[in-house]
Amino acid sequence: MTNGQSSNQVTVPEARQALNNMKYEIARELGINLKQGDNGDLTARENGYVGGYMVKKMIRQAEQQMAGQGGSNG
Repeated sequence: MTNGQSSNQVTVPEARQALNNMKYEIARELGINLKQGDNGDLTARENGYVGGYMVKKMIRQAEQQMAGQGGSNG
């Protein structure tokens, strides 16, 4: 990143807990045993699935907000 920040840094600190909750919820939905702390036993593919679905869900929520639909279904 050009602003000196790590790309995985939360830019809105108040959202940190919500993002963590989303991560564990999505991992559970995908059947991935994500636990707090070290997850070195997970494959890059498993971790990628969780991150990918998080992004997909956040994009869907943003699109709904832009369309004036609100809500957080997804």
